[in-house]
Amino acid sequence: MSEKTIQYWIDISEYDLQVAKSLLDKGHYLYVGLMCHQAAEKMLKALYVKQTSAVPPYIHKLDRLVDLVGLKVAMSKERNDFIDELTPLNIQTRYPAYREAIYSLIDKEKAAQIIEKTEELLPWLKAQIL
Repeated sequence: MSEKTIQYWIDISEYDLQVAKSLLDKGHYLYVGLMCHQAAEKMLKALYVKQTSAVPPYIHKLDRLVDLVGLKVAMSKERNDFIDELTPLNIQTRYPAYREAIYSLIDKEKAAQIIEKTEELLPWLKAQIL
């Protein structure tokens, strides 16, 4: 896999964070969590490609991706906790049975907090790549 492929993953990760910010501005708080999850997932997949020169696995569990790239120990407790917080947001927003529960958990303040933590996480992950 090439540097171009790695840059692709980085670029779409950063784009997904911008989409999350746009969703926050429009009051679509449920999907802020989903897009922040996607941003973290794609940055982890960029790191996976950098380390292995292989196509990243078709998984969405952030904790599993963190394990695959060997970052669990290098990451702070706060970052690991945030990964644990983000992981279910990818799945729970997609299924109606979970939507109501998530709607009640993610308000404007929580969505803004998720973006803030993602803005801290992504540059740290990107630094592991470059």
